[in-house]
Amino acid sequence: MRLTVYLAGEIHSPWREEIKEKAKSLQLPIDFVGPMEDHDRSDAIGEEILGEQPNPIFRDAAASSFNNLRTQVLMQKADLVIALFGEKYKQWNTAMDASAAVSLGKPLILIRPEELHHPLKELSRKSNATVETVNQAIKALAYIFD
Repeated sequence: MRLTVYLAGEIHSPWREEIKEKAKSLQLPIDFVGPMEDHDRSDAIGEEILGEQPNPIFRDAAASSFNNLRTQVLMQKADLVIALFGEKYKQWNTAMDASAAVSLGKPLILIRPEELHHPLKELSRKSNATVETVNQAIKALAYIFD
């Protein structure tokens, strides 16, 4: 059995590569998908597809449509979602993706540092598992295959 795992969360740190490398070292049969990690392309995709937009608001709206399309397709095909809430970056997209996973009935592993326990308490209770580290998330994934 192979699983497809959607990795939701900020795109500025290498946490996805860490999960992928650890899963590979454990020989877990997992395919990973997630949001567009090229931030410049993510911001420009609307104009890439539709052409130049009249102002930054329209540019963002156009890009958001295509990014939401991509996320919805990939998340619906995923067997499980891992959402990482880091300490450094704003986490709006992570919260949106984690909530979408809950709404879609996708199993959800939430990674969040202890300091974010209180602000994420409701979302944490909706997830299937809440952990504090990438290593703990990998152990949870590995347990599925035991």
